[in-house]
Amino acid sequence: MIFNINFLVGMIPVATATVILLSVYAIAVIYLVFKGFRQTQNMSDFAVGSVSFSPAFVGLSLAASMTSAATFIINPGLIGTYGISGFISYGLALPITAVFSLILLTKGFRKFGSKVSALTMAQWMGNRYNSKGFSLFFAFLSLLLITFIVLICVGISQVLSKALDVDAVWVLTGVVVFIFGYMMFGGANSMVYTNAIQAISMLIVAIVLIGSGYEYLEEGINGFMEKLNTIDPLLTKPLNPESPIFRDYFEIIFCQMVVGIAIVCQPHILTKSLLLKKESDVNRYLIVGSIVQFLFFLVVIAGFYARIEFPNLMADGSPIAPDGLISTYVVSKFPVYISIVIIFGLISAGMSTLEGLIQSLSTTITSDILLKISPISIREKLTRPKTGMLVNKLVIILLAVVSFIFSYQQLINPNMSVAIFAQNGVYAYFSCAFIPVLFGMFLQRTNPKAVYLAAFTALIVYFSIYYGGLTPYMKGEVKNPAISSAIAIISSTAIGLIFYFVLPKQGKDEM
Repeated sequence: MIFNINFLVGMIPVATATVILLSVYAIAVIYLVFKGFRQTQNMSDFAVGSVSFSPAFVGLSLAASMTSAATFIINPGLIGTYGISGFISYGLALPITAVFSLILLTKGFRKFGSKVSALTMAQWMGNRYNSKGFSLFFAFLSLLLITFIVLICVGISQVLSKALDVDAVWVLTGVVVFIFGYMMFGGANSMVYTNAIQAISMLIVAIVLIGSGYEYLEEGINGFMEKLNTIDPLLTKPLNPESPIFRDYFEIIFCQMVVGIAIVCQPHILTKSLLLKKESDVNRYLIVGSIVQFLFFLVVIAGFYARIEFPNLMADGSPIAPDGLISTYVVSKFPVYISIVIIFGLISAGMSTLEGLIQSLSTTITSDILLKISPISIREKLTRPKTGMLVNKLVIILLAVVSFIFSYQQLINPNMSVAIFAQNGVYAYFSCAFIPVLFGMFLQRTNPKAVYLAAFTALIVYFSIYYGGLTPYMKGEVKNPAISSAIAIISSTAIGLIFYFVLPKQGKDEM
């Protein structure tokens, strides 16, 4: 019987198996969304949930949210294209500092977030520094995270396009309609359920992908490196001068470590801890989340396997772009019944983060922008639970339209990789957020003006370097956002510390 089932599954084309998989997954998601929707009565429920979840469950949800299509789909493609230098950058330097920063920052953020009932990062900023203007500044700054949504939409579309053998634009349309559609109803209550399921599937796929190159390791590490060296000697070098983003140690280690420390300062990551109802749950939540997250980061190793499989980066006579390398590898390397499991995991990697971004961004736009800038008469209506939820649904529809337009452009005409487009927005955001979050938790009497100046400095320095071409790294056609982000964070830190010591400290009654 088992033989017959395996034989039957093996006979099913990948496209048909993928359709069946997507159908089952869609039914499961709709059920969980409906379950969460019944427990979502207002914007607070939508943002941080009304259900008490296990810390391990929320930890899985955290790992799923931190891991996007970039980790499972885009970054492995860049590493397969440019080699060991990319692995040092995306597989070691950034992950180690990101996990360390997550542990360090989560406890402080959660403690203050729970204390002031902050639902979003913008609210946390405004409440911590007692400034509505600063809150509004970060609410508008959060719009930069739309670039991350675009990356995920493109990554999922690339995978499903290969699996279904359908044009990526049509796949993109279905992805946007389905995901944004169900996020209009579930919010945090359903998202923890779906994220946990996605994290489990991603865990399985991570193990499969990491182990999928065992045949290339039969001769040991030296034999594996020799295979890569035969394809291109630069693949085995710690630096790749021909790469636009892995050229020297400053770029692949220092900048990525700075970015790794600050990358945690994103709303869909830090606010995840607010789902915990008890302080005693935090340690278990962090242990589960950190271990699973680090394993996910190691998936980039699969990029090497894909490069050995496609040494000339060609498939059926067509060039393979970095964004499409892993999806091509999966469809061609594995039998159908394993391919559909991996495809599900790759989709989950994107959808888990996408759900968190849609939830946090829509909440920010509804609660922190529209509610704050609207006339008093409209503001009073927005504070009503049903009206607030209706407006939030309309905001999600608007986000869907904007995301589709940008995603379409990146599918048709990417600048090397959609990762560069996404990093440009995301890195700018957390470059500005890092010092306000850090000082807000560890320097309790910080004068708010020091933080304002630090955040504005980061914003100005970041975009001046990136678009002004102010360093030698920014002279090429493809620019590395990690460079401008690292310099912006260092500049912001220097300004913040200078004015922290120069300006009078905040009194205890002002905190």
